[in-house]
Amino acid sequence: MKHLSLENEVEQSSIENNSILRETDIINLPGVGPTIAKMFYEVGLRTISSIATIPINELASLGNLGEKTADKIISAAREKLGYGFVTADQILEVRRRMLRITSGSNALDDLLGGGIESGSITEIYGEFRTGKTQIAHQLCVTSQLPIAYGGFNSEDSDPISCVYIDTEGTFRPERIVDMVKRYNEIIDVKSVLKHIFHGRAYTSDHQMVLAENILQNPCFNTIKLVIVDSLIAHFRAEYIGRGTLADRQQKLNQHLHSLLRLAEITGVAIIITNQVHSQPDAFFGDPTMPVGGHILAHTSHTRIYLRKSKGERRIARIVDSSLLPESEVVFQINKDGITDVL
Repeated sequence: MKHLSLENEVEQSSIENNSILRETDIINLPGVGPTIAKMFYEVGLRTISSIATIPINELASLGNLGEKTADKIISAAREKLGYGFVTADQILEVRRRMLRITSGSNALDDLLGGGIESGSITEIYGEFRTGKTQIAHQLCVTSQLPIAYGGFNSEDSDPISCVYIDTEGTFRPERIVDMVKRYNEIIDVKSVLKHIFHGRAYTSDHQMVLAENILQNPCFNTIKLVIVDSLIAHFRAEYIGRGTLADRQQKLNQHLHSLLRLAEITGVAIIITNQVHSQPDAFFGDPTMPVGGHILAHTSHTRIYLRKSKGERRIARIVDSSLLPESEVVFQINKDGITDVL
C-alpha cells in the first residue's frame, strides 16, 4: 500500500509501507537517549517524520526539554529526511501513486477526481439530514475494500483500520452492517467492524486529545482513514459570543494543524464534517455558509457542500479545491448506503 509523503528516496521504502521506526532508530538522532526515545514513543512521536514536522515549542513541552535541545533534535530529523525543495515532476510522481477511497457512487467519485484523496483533509458540510454522517459511515466500509475495488486494503499488508471521532453521538454500527451487505462477497462484516476504532468526544479538549492520541494507537501502522464527525460541534457550543471567538479560532486552528500534520506525515485520508449557519446579509444566492471561518477554509484541501433534493437524493458540490473544478452531481442515500441515482 503506497501512501507517500514528500521525503527523499532514502526513506521512500519505509514511507510506502508506513512503517513505524523503533525507539533505537530515534535514538540515532543527536540529543536523543533511551529515556527521551521512550518518552517520544509513548506520546506518539514514533517516526522521524513526526519529529521533523513538530513545532519546536511543542516538542520541548512534550519531552520536558529546553528549546535549544528540541531545535537540535528537529534539525537532525529534518537533515536525515532531506527536507527541503523538490522539483514539480517529483511531486507529480508522488501524487500519481496516491490512493483514493470510493464513496460508493460513481458520480460522486467522478466529482472528486476518483474518490476521497489520501494524505489530505476533505471537509463535508451541509444542513442536517443532507448525508454528512452517512458518507462518513460509508467511507469506513469502502476504505476497507481491496485497492482494486476502491479501498486501501492490499493482499501483502495487514488489514487497514479506520478511526471515527464522534462528537455528537451519531455513530451507528448497525448502519455499517447494512452498508457492508452490498459488498458481502468481498469483505466480511465482522472484520470491518473490528477495524473501526470509535472514540466518543465529550468536549473540544477531549476531541483534540483523541486526535493527538491516534499516533499512540497500537494499530497506528494500519490506520488509513480518520473521520471527525462533526469537527465544530463542541467548539460552537463551548465558545459562545463574539468575545470568545478569538480563543475558539486559535484552539480550532491548533486542532486542524494537528490533523493536517497527521495527514501529511502518514498519508492517511482525513474526513471532517462541518455544520452550517445562515448569512443574514446575503440578499442573493444561497445564504448557507460553513462554520469555522477562514481558518477552516484555508486548512481543508477539498470542501464539499451537500444539500437536499427530492426524496433520498442529495446534491454534492465542490466549492473549493486546489485541484478540482467547481461542479456538482446528484447521488442517492438508501439502505445500501451511498449510491448512484437509480
